[in-house]
Parts: sequence; structure tokens; C-alpha cells
Amino acid sequence: MRPAPEIDVIRRSDRTDPLDNRRLRRAVEDGSWVRVAPGAFVRTHEWSTLTAIDRHRLLVEEVSRRMRPGAVFALHSAAAVWGIDVLGAWPDRVQVFRPPASGGRSTGWVVRHTRSTESLQTAPWGIHRVTSPAQTALDLARHLTFDQGVAAVDQALWNARRGGPLTSVEDVAERWDQDAGHRGDVRAMRVIEFASPLAANVRESQSRVLIARLGFPAPRLQERRVLRTGRLVYGDFYFPQHDHWAEFDGNGKYLSPEFGADRDPAQIVLDEKNRENEIRREVRGFSRWEPADLKPRRLYDILTGDGLPSSRSRP
Repeated sequence: MRPAPEIDVIRRSDRTDPLDNRRLRRAVEDGSWVRVAPGAFVRTHEWSTLTAIDRHRLLVEEVSRRMRPGAVFALHSAAAVWGIDVLGAWPDRVQVFRPPASGGRSTGWVVRHTRSTESLQTAPWGIHRVTSPAQTALDLARHLTFDQGVAAVDQALWNARRGGPLTSVEDVAERWDQDAGHRGDVRAMRVIEFASPLAANVRESQSRVLIARLGFPAPRLQERRVLRTGRLVYGDFYFPQHDHWAEFDGNGKYLSPEFGADRDPAQIVLDEKNRENEIRREVRGFSRWEPADLKPRRLYDILTGDGLPSSRSRP
């Protein structure tokens, strides 16, 4: 499971001296504190260092402290617990499953989804439970759009994850068989059939879905090649029929410590440019795009402009 963010949470329940309501309200209004959940606050400068998934993970952690034992956390909230990233915004409320006859309703901080739990696969999480990685991936594929579902399932399958993949496509498909009869099952099966353990992030998954919709051939993912200079390179997408190399260029690529904490940004950009030039000398076509380019016409124009043919006309 994804560890809870290492951050100083100020909880009313933990303090021997009661928080003054007026001072507390002023701290939230002036932006120095952020209210994470009822009775839980974080200093804004610490909150700003958290990723979107870690912010939701912290929300789940704090809300769960106020719930009766035995709650079943699901969908985005389960995804945050397991470290399954999603495409799009994270919800501002926690999501749980409850049996039809259990009572209870949604509140300002909790959305309760009614569904039978007989065939639900869960794992213990403190005094509560959380849907398993395979169950979480399947449920997200049912509830989200196709590209969002692919991104979530890809993340659960991702084989380069630290500690290994959370589940396998076979496990998710088995969950589909054993937990059938839900709305979104048809779309979920399409997602499972399209999913891959090789997509490193949700934007690569989104790119792959869009590439297919635009009529381009299916690429190989995470292509490995040793260049003539001896440099080992990996490409996000490679189209072998056309010897076309393609990469998604997120900003995190230049900010991540794995690209060299001892190098300044200018050196990282220069090294990346040299790497690209070496690759271009050895392939017939090369494409690169950014998050803003993940729109049908823009990506279509980039790929066709770089020489990759499509079976469909420009959208």
C-alpha cells in the first residue's frame, strides 16, 4: 500500500489545549493553514509539496479516523491507498461501498455507494477495509470513461512500479468474471482488453488511447535500444512498421531526481536534446508531444506531420 504522506497534521483531537475557533478560522481564511478534513489541518507550505494522489490519500486517512470500524473504502479512495494514479481530478470526498441494508448516507466528506459486498474482494486497512488492487482497478474501469479507466488499470498493472505490479490483467479479468452484473461491465471488459503493464504514467495511457482512436498503428511500449554511440535509450512508443519513435514529454521528466539531482535544469535539457538527436539519426521518424497536445487534432497533426500514416482522416 502507498504510505501516508509524511506531513505534520494538526488535529483537534490530539491537542491538550483546545484550538481557538477564531484564530483557527483566521488561519484558514488567510491561507496559512488548509483544512484537510473535519478537525484536521495542514500548514499550507507543506500541503503545497504534496501530489494530487497524496492529498487524496491524506483526506482518506483523516476521514477514516472519524468513521466506525469496518468501512470499505473504494474507487478513488482505494486507488489512493494503493498508489493507483488516475487521469483527471481527484474527488474532494471519500468514497466507500456499503451493503444495501446497512443504512447510512452520503455526507459532506463521504460518498456512500450502495452495492452488494458478497462478491467484493477487499483487504484489511487498519480498523477498516479497502477494495483489493484488482477490484479497485475493475471498479474504476466501470465508473470512469474509457481513457480514464485504461489509465487506472494500467497503473495497477504497471510492472516497473517499485515493489512490483499491484495486480495482473488475469486477476482483473477474473474479478470481472466473479463480480459480474454491474453497470459498466461492457466498458470495463474493453478496458481490460486494452490495458498494458508497460505504461509508466496516466498520460502515456491517455496517449495510447488517443493514438488508437486516431487510426494510427498500435505502438510497442517502452522500446529499448542501444544507439551507435553506446547510449541505452528507452522510448515511450515505437511503431516498428514505420520505424517511428515517439515520446510523451511531461514536465516531471526534467524535475525528477532520477534525471540527476546533481545537474541543473539547463544541463538536463541539453542532455535530453543530445539524446534526441542521437535517436533521430537512427530512426525514420521521431515525434514528441506534451500534455497540452493530447487533443485529437493536435496529436493527429503532430504524428502525421512527422511522417506516421493514419487509416483515418483528420478529426
